[in-house]
Amino acid sequence: MSAAPGDALRALATLLREEATPISAHVVEPAGEPTLGLLAARGPAAAADPGEYALVVEAVREGYLLHYGEPRLLAGHDEDLALLAGDYLYALGLDRLTARGDDRAVAILSDLISACAQRHAEDRAASVPTLWDEAARSVGGLS
Repeated sequence: MSAAPGDALRALATLLREEATPISAHVVEPAGEPTLGLLAARGPAAAADPGEYALVVEAVREGYLLHYGEPRLLAGHDEDLALLAGDYLYALGLDRLTARGDDRAVAILSDLISACAQRHAEDRAASVPTLWDEAARSVGGLS
C-alpha cells in the first residue's frame, strides 16, 4: 500500500530524492496539497490503492508543470533539466499505472499529456485546467 493520498507530493519528493538521479539534488519540500491526486483517489477506480493513484496523478502533473509552469517539487534547475525531468515524471506516473495493469488510466493520462501539449502549441492554454480536472476525475472513475 502507498502513502495516504494527502501525502502524495511528499511521497513523490522522497522517491525522487532516493533515486539518486540528476533530479535528486533539486528536490524541495512541496508546498500545497495534491489537489488533483486527491480528486482521483476519491473515485471507485482508485479504491484498491488511493495513495498510489494520488501519487501517479501528481507525478504526471509535476511533469506538466516542469514543461509549462512552475514546478512544486524542484528548484534551482535549468531549462534542459526541467524538460528531461518533466518527461521522466510523465513516464514515472504512466509506468506505475502500467505495473498495476490499469490501461484505462494510462490512456487517460497519455491523452491528457498530448492534449495539454497541443493546447499550449495553439495558444489555448486557458482551457488546460479543465482538462486536468476531467482527467483526474476519469482516472478515479468519477466520470
